[in-house]
Amino acid sequence: MVKTVHSKEVTKAAFNRLQERGVNLSDIAEIVYEMQYAYHPALTLADCIDSVNKVLLKREIQHAILVGVELDVLAEERKLSEPLQSIVETDEGLFGIDETIALGASLGYGSIAVTTFGHLDKNKIGIIRDLDTKRGKGVHTFLDDIVASVAANAASRLAHSFRDQEEIAEEDKKQFEDEGIK
Repeated sequence: MVKTVHSKEVTKAAFNRLQERGVNLSDIAEIVYEMQYAYHPALTLADCIDSVNKVLLKREIQHAILVGVELDVLAEERKLSEPLQSIVETDEGLFGIDETIALGASLGYGSIAVTTFGHLDKNKIGIIRDLDTKRGKGVHTFLDDIVASVAANAASRLAHSFRDQEEIAEEDKKQFEDEGIK
């Protein structure tokens, strides 16, 4: 009989895989901060870490991490069959499956996440640059894109959250004005 995997087990595995591959939540949060600070000067790194944590609780994101890291590890161990081994190991320029998985994980956070992912994939800032297989040690063909997706999702989440807070504040102000309270 096939065992059903509990969501807590999946969550723990995804967080562990990031940590094992040298990715700290603060590394991702620094990218989020860089992406959103210009729009929200009151933003703190703690806000960004909280947003990254919330994004990482989504099962679709966790699945992307688990699949991507597994493929990167298998490529490092030279356990993929050719020609896939060479394609993943070298992060072949025309191989887009890594971006496709990461982009798919961004779709749940709207157009801000999608466009931010594109920006991060192209410009590779922070830990994303460090993970880039073509620049660093090890194979991170999938992980650099997945980290970009997590950062993009967390940035989008914050952008929408701040907008919601602004609207609530405006509604509260209007209610006080309507009631003659200053």
